[in-house]
Amino acid sequence: MKAFNLMGVDSNAFSIMWYTMKAMRTAKMSQEEIDNYLTEAKGWDYDNLIAVSMDKIDEVNEKLWADEDEEDFEHWEDDV
Repeated sequence: MKAFNLMGVDSNAFSIMWYTMKAMRTAKMSQEEIDNYLTEAKGWDYDNLIAVSMDKIDEVNEKLWADEDEEDFEHWEDDV
């Protein structure tokens, strides 16, 4: 499973938002969640954008890991 990380992402605000939205879509987050992220990320200054984006990337990674663990558990149940 790929973990998302802002390290190496172009520091341009639009690149950061695009990357974060891509991660959110990969985690199958709703359009409403994406729109809420964009509103919050654009709500203040660049430091706010970075903080909000990092928090959202952490949330995405947690969701992806939880989904993967759930799938592993389902496969384990099939083997029993």
